[in-house]
Amino acid sequence: MASMTTVLAASLALAAGVGTPSPGQGAVSVSGTFRKAAVDAGYGAVTYAPGHVPAGSRIRVTERAGTQGTWIELRLEGVKANRTFGAHVHRKPCGTDPAAAGSHYQDLADPVQPSVDPAYANPRNEVWLDLTTDARGDGRSQTAVTWRIRVGDARSVVVHEHPTATGPGHAGSAGPRLACLTVPFV
Repeated sequence: MASMTTVLAASLALAAGVGTPSPGQGAVSVSGTFRKAAVDAGYGAVTYAPGHVPAGSRIRVTERAGTQGTWIELRLEGVKANRTFGAHVHRKPCGTDPAAAGSHYQDLADPVQPSVDPAYANPRNEVWLDLTTDARGDGRSQTAVTWRIRVGDARSVVVHEHPTATGPGHAGSAGPRLACLTVPFV
C-alpha cells in the first residue's frame, strides 16, 4: 500500500495537471444545501437521514478531469460532528428513494452486481471519498484516479453511514445511504 505522502503527492500532481480545462479536459463544481427528499422537490442535494445529514447542511463536489486522470474533492458542512462517513460516486442521479442513485461507478465494471469483490470494489477502480468530520460537522476528502469517468455513466455522490469496507464479500460496502448530490461529471 502506498504511503499517505505518496498518495498526497500523486493527488496534488494530478490535480495540478488537470486544473485548466482544454480539449479533452473538463472541470465541474456543484454545491448544494441538503433538503429532505420529496416527490415534488428537485434532486440536487437530498438527505434521507436528517439525524446524520440535517436539512440545511451543505455539500460541494469538485471534479477536474484531464489526460492524466480525474481528481475529485468532497466537502461537507454542518453534518453530524466527529464521525466518519463513507462516500462514493454512483451511476445514477439522486431521487426520493436512496436506491435511485444505483450502484457505485466502476472504471472496469464487475460482472456481478452488487459488487463486493475487492478486485473491482476498491479505490483504484471506484471513487471513494470517505471523510471524518470535525466538532462543527465539517469535513473534506479528495482522491485521484488514473482514468476518466465515462460521460453519462456517473451522476451523483452518495454519503453513507459507515466507512467503506475493504474485505472480501463486503468490499465497497458502507452501510445505509444518508444523503446524495446529483453531479454532471465531465
